[in-house]
Amino acid sequence: MKAAATTPSKGPGPPPLDPSWVDEVLLRGAGAEQCLFFDAPVSRDELRRLVAARQAELSAAGLGRGGSVALCLAPSLALVTNLLAAWRLGAQASLLDHRLTAFETEQALARLDPQVVVSAAQPVGAGPARGFYDLREVVTTRPGRPARTPHAVVQLSSGSTGPSKIIGRTAADLVAEIDRYAQIDGVPRAGERIVSMASMVHVLGLVGGLLHSLHAGVRLAVPQRTSAEGILATVAAGPEPTTLLGVPFHIELLTWVSRPPHLPQLTGMTTGGELVRAQVHDAFVDHYGIRLGSMYGMTEVGVIATDLFGKNRPELTPAPGITLREQDGELLIAREQSPYLGTTDPSRWSDGWLHTRDGGTVDPDSGLVRVLGRRDSQVSIGGLKVDLTEVEHTLAALPEVAAAVVVFGTSIEAYVVPRETGADAQVEARLTEQLTERLAAYKRPRLLHLVDQLPRTATGKLVRDRTVLRDAGQRPNQLPEQEPANRKGSHRDVH
Repeated sequence: MKAAATTPSKGPGPPPLDPSWVDEVLLRGAGAEQCLFFDAPVSRDELRRLVAARQAELSAAGLGRGGSVALCLAPSLALVTNLLAAWRLGAQASLLDHRLTAFETEQALARLDPQVVVSAAQPVGAGPARGFYDLREVVTTRPGRPARTPHAVVQLSSGSTGPSKIIGRTAADLVAEIDRYAQIDGVPRAGERIVSMASMVHVLGLVGGLLHSLHAGVRLAVPQRTSAEGILATVAAGPEPTTLLGVPFHIELLTWVSRPPHLPQLTGMTTGGELVRAQVHDAFVDHYGIRLGSMYGMTEVGVIATDLFGKNRPELTPAPGITLREQDGELLIAREQSPYLGTTDPSRWSDGWLHTRDGGTVDPDSGLVRVLGRRDSQVSIGGLKVDLTEVEHTLAALPEVAAAVVVFGTSIEAYVVPRETGADAQVEARLTEQLTERLAAYKRPRLLHLVDQLPRTATGKLVRDRTVLRDAGQRPNQLPEQEPANRKGSHRDVH
């Protein structure tokens, strides 16, 4: 596959983006081939026509090669066509999630400073979770700046552990990732189908869903509703071998279906975003009798390692062209340049290595990678190491717990959604008893917050920012004190 080239620029600024890669990599193919499925199928010819129409309107608004545009659109055919049209013009496209508040959107636009903004003519509204929307877009010009870097797409990180980062990826980098997908065993091929619940403004849904499907001739379907029933109905709507693409939240959602329908075309599911608890993995596989594959990736890089058939679980095989190493318990990825826009942080990228801030190991013989979770999930209680991921998974696996997040402030805290309503004191007592059986005293949470729901990012990840969690929580209930020796001198390791 040919990587996109760039044309030397005249004067200051980055070289203009070469738009030829859009036609060569994404839009070519038989005209009658149905490639996208929202409320109706979209053929290649129809997609090319819609992209050309959007290209003309964006061009009329002043967007051109080397320009900048922000897309503030819900999942929709409009989002797809405006993104491809912007790239076809050679412009840099920033993707903003439609679920941001007006205040958050304005803050993001102030940071990105685009020349053109594309948004929905009418608010999409609330209600049951929608997989896609039928919307009309509005193009607005603003006194922004042209692209200051050669990146084709600019994304904001999920913000699950703190403020989001601005991340840029070039067309050549996107093409390289598409090529990695083409080489990974278990990724859907031409004539097959992906039913995607992953957001198109984030890397899994954007590249693993949309861009890979357009390039490889895979039919991409988006459920009208992202309920379990809506997802399964979308699978049933087509006869092709079908792979689900989503995050652990969707796995749990599907596992709650008591009697799944017979779906012989459903061949597997691929998940990314977070570690999947063993109990959730086993329950899903037993429930549907299909493979559940894992994918490890980052907004900064895209797909990094996979185990799409569950052969090496919990270990993963590095994706083609990806070089990883372990340093002081952290996974590092070889990258020629920093993916971050703005001031380069040497703690995130230095000397050609991207610091993932994920704990992990790389087997020196097999090269297999094991991801152990965020490095900031490792804390010290009275001089004893505690992995908050272990505590969280143990708590979430309790029969009375629907969901849980464990964080660390001055002590270990747990935010818990009970499966059934009841007196807080009774729920607390039962959870305390069960945790006492399963976790050593120094690992057990000191504070328990019973909440109706847990905040999630736009990609479905559980938020672990204590400020956001505190706003969602109720008045904390003090759990029985741990042994004084385990509390004394408690502190968080600094990495």
